[in-house]
Amino acid sequence: MTTATFPANAATSSATGLLDPRFTVAQRPLSAVTGAEIQAPLIQGGHVRYANLDYGASAPALSVVSAYLNEILPYYASVHRGAGYASQISTSVYENARDIVRGFVGGRSDDSVIFTRNTTDSLNLLAGCLPVADGRHTGEVLYLDIEHHANLLPWQGVPHRSVVAAPTLTATLENLRSELQQGDISLLAVTGASNVTGEILPIRELAALAHEHGARIVVDAAQLAPHRRIDIAADDVDYLAFSGHKLYAPFGSGVLVGRPDWLDAGTPHLAGGGAVREARLDSVSWTTGPARHEGGSPNVLGAATLARATQVIGALDQDLWHAHETAIRSFLVEGLRKIDGVTVHQIFSDTDHATDTIGVVNFSVAGYDAGLVAAYLSAEHGVGLRDGRFCAHPLLKRLGLPSGSLRASFGVGSRLEDAQRLLAGIEELRRTGLGWDYVVDSGRWVPANDTRSYPDWAPNTPGTAGAAPCTED
Repeated sequence: MTTATFPANAATSSATGLLDPRFTVAQRPLSAVTGAEIQAPLIQGGHVRYANLDYGASAPALSVVSAYLNEILPYYASVHRGAGYASQISTSVYENARDIVRGFVGGRSDDSVIFTRNTTDSLNLLAGCLPVADGRHTGEVLYLDIEHHANLLPWQGVPHRSVVAAPTLTATLENLRSELQQGDISLLAVTGASNVTGEILPIRELAALAHEHGARIVVDAAQLAPHRRIDIAADDVDYLAFSGHKLYAPFGSGVLVGRPDWLDAGTPHLAGGGAVREARLDSVSWTTGPARHEGGSPNVLGAATLARATQVIGALDQDLWHAHETAIRSFLVEGLRKIDGVTVHQIFSDTDHATDTIGVVNFSVAGYDAGLVAAYLSAEHGVGLRDGRFCAHPLLKRLGLPSGSLRASFGVGSRLEDAQRLLAGIEELRRTGLGWDYVVDSGRWVPANDTRSYPDWAPNTPGTAGAAPCTED
């Protein structure tokens, strides 16, 4: 089996050869995840353990969650209206998942917990529930230019204002305050942690700022929830959205948690069965509560596994959890900054990297397209990470990265070796260049004359098939 060669001084003291004590906590995964030992074929031959540094896109399922799925799968059936044994169990599991998720985020007793397809779906749902009087919205939505498209595009269909983030977080908060002081804002929409750089925003302070000026706040916690404890009651957050696929659960179920009044009065998100009190041939009476927005058959297993994942993450020792993540991030940032031609990117110059970041590192390599670097790392080193504009086009443009950059992201299933492998690959790239020829196929860089095969059960076709080009003509 092929193994990676790590830089000698990456995590060790050159004098003693011993592991730097700051990083020992990250030698092993904090929690077991499904697929942690899969073998990736290398373009030059041989295999290596896949180093998954793409948790920010979709995290692997926790092993405990996978086992739970196998346990409940035989009982999977329709929910809410089935009298049968399996249906009753499925209904119980599905409804109990609401209470579990509400507890995970510190929700208030009357907060609605609505299961959706993902974070994007949750925020689109909320956009359809903004208060309206006499056929017009009663205020505007305010958001920053650093948002993921999930927390940007839904608001473009309603009255809105945007604020360009300042070079510092302190100045950015003042810019938001100035905009809120102008009035007529009904909702402040913010990210809990940037999906591009991992920088955390102070949601308690932002909630107080919004409420001071008569607005509510919604937090896109897709990136924050897998990395930090959240307490929306203590922080006085009105609405919170996140996704199971980033929180170590399969099936991509999402959730929206928050105050019920807007949700009970808003336009039902999906017109269909289960969302009504009474349907007639040409009119309908809608129900209230979560069912109002969950028309059709729900993703029972998605909601159940999401809830189970929150129980596991919620039970982690918080100090150990943060120490594990901080060790990998610090090691990676320090290592990248030592490599000539590599730039680590951030939004705010006053971000405290020890306390105000999650397991996300964004960087670029001079002289190389980000997509080419990602293809090289995958093919020649078995490292998986994300490249592109991360569904945050305005931010990437403002950071001077209109064609994209690279993002390494990690979590409880990660280990220091993953970051070591990435650094070894980048150092080799800067030292000797590419070890293979690469071409652009369907808008993505891929190895030329790639003869590696997929598992027998998988279609043996390029993984870039159908990839969105994410470019402007």
